[in-house]
Amino acid sequence: MKKIRKPAPPKIAVRKACMRDIEAIHALITEFARRDSMLPRSRAELYDSLRDYQVAVAAARVVGCGALVIAWENLGEIRSLAVAEEFQRKGIGGRLIEACLAEARRLGIQRVFALTNNPAFFKRLGFVPVAKETLPHKIWADCIKCPKFPDCDEEAVAIDLS
Repeated sequence: MKKIRKPAPPKIAVRKACMRDIEAIHALITEFARRDSMLPRSRAELYDSLRDYQVAVAAARVVGCGALVIAWENLGEIRSLAVAEEFQRKGIGGRLIEACLAEARRLGIQRVFALTNNPAFFKRLGFVPVAKETLPHKIWADCIKCPKFPDCDEEAVAIDLS
């Protein structure tokens, strides 16, 4: 009897996002926003901030995304981290965060934070819990636009890169 081999899982590449990735990034973020897991991002916002995004690609398909946004002089934020459900728990989210942190180091950003519903995931990558009150620029820039404000259920985590 001949053994049937499963096809090898597709290789995942993490790279900077480009124009052809906008629709896939938008679809991923929109799906997570529908689940109330992150803020939605319009296509216009994505075009404006495309240079902030990293994408994970498998077999020419964008299966994950995440952005590093400069929040202040020495402070960056990881936002819009999303991995397609069938690709979760394969290390893709961690690879996207590592790519964002590498970009932060390259830019000379000393501290990076995230607001998350999954702080344990970030803690495994070296982030530690911080009080949201230590992130005033974030609170007044984006959080005030959130429908959950001021009753946010997300936790703040940060990592020191210096």
